[in-house]
Amino acid sequence: MSRSLLLALGMLGLVVGVALLADMIVPESPSRLGGVEETLLPPGPDHLLGTDALGRDLLARLIHAARTSLLVGFASVAAAVLLGTIVGLAAGLGPRWLDRLLMGLTDLFLSFPRVILALLLVSLVEPSLSVVIVVIAVTGWMVVARLVRAEVLTLREREFILSARGLGARPVEVVWNHLLPHLLPLIVVAAALRLGNAILMEAFLSFLGLGAQEPIVSWGAMIEHGRRHLLDGWWLATWPGLAISWTVVAVNLLGDALRDRHDAGPRGGESHDPGSVAER
Repeated sequence: MSRSLLLALGMLGLVVGVALLADMIVPESPSRLGGVEETLLPPGPDHLLGTDALGRDLLARLIHAARTSLLVGFASVAAAVLLGTIVGLAAGLGPRWLDRLLMGLTDLFLSFPRVILALLLVSLVEPSLSVVIVVIAVTGWMVVARLVRAEVLTLREREFILSARGLGARPVEVVWNHLLPHLLPLIVVAAALRLGNAILMEAFLSFLGLGAQEPIVSWGAMIEHGRRHLLDGWWLATWPGLAISWTVVAVNLLGDALRDRHDAGPRGGESHDPGSVAER
């Protein structure tokens, strides 16, 4: 295992561990309001990361916000990858008219800047965490669909696929038993490379007030709150900003490391393990 992969797993594992153990690390509710004497306290012994303008402990809010970002990131990427894989498989295995229709739809979505498309979709309904997950998924499946389609177009002419069809295997069996094992490494790499963008998109929407709503805590909403106190409360925006940077760097390192392992993996022959990625 490469050093970059170990580093990425360690950095991301720290965030995931803190999010899972949030209630044990900081039993205090992140929404608990403090008294007047507790407002805008700088980092110190009583509040390690300080407090905000409402007297809420920044450490508690920062740790609980990690749950929000990871939930949105993993859920939206999983949905986007699933949708993109289905579209890519249908386009690569279906008749020419279906391929043209699905790729035309993909190009239509790609023609809109993702941020503009996300803002348009999220502004049509009442903001909530579930809406953010759906919007990020709906605006992030297209590249995965193109990657899967390109791989399927290559794999469907390989001898092991033709042999399976010649032996009477149903299309579902061909996809499940022969195509997906070869596509899985590609799909995992694509998901890892898109996780950081999903976390950034959630923070961006929450910063604009279109994402998670109170009492759900979000790093983006914390930065927006801190924006109003840049002069008298520098810590309000600093800690969530550093948390976002740490997490995005971790998942990007993970994606790059997985891509390097994927590119260096065995290629080319049917004699390889079915889980390896076929030569493009």
